[in-house]
Amino acid sequence: MSVGSVFKAISDPTRREILKLLNEKDLSAGEIAEHFDISKPALTKHLNILREAELVSSEKQGNFVIYSINVTVLQQALSGFMSIFGKKE
Repeated sequence: MSVGSVFKAISDPTRREILKLLNEKDLSAGEIAEHFDISKPALTKHLNILREAELVSSEKQGNFVIYSINVTVLQQALSGFMSIFGKKE
């Protein structure tokens, strides 16, 4: 996990919305797609960026890929960022 990749991932409003959805419950790619008016390739790109930043994990379950949020990575990135300014959480 790099702080830069986390901040790049959360800089996009669509990815922030995906994280909000996953914070409520684990979802399949199809369930996530129902909340957006974007193409499947665009959604896949967003999910890949979130996965590369380790903000989400994915697990194949039958015919579906289920996505889960990894809040710990976000907390670590924010804590690291705040330490630059001499503040600890």
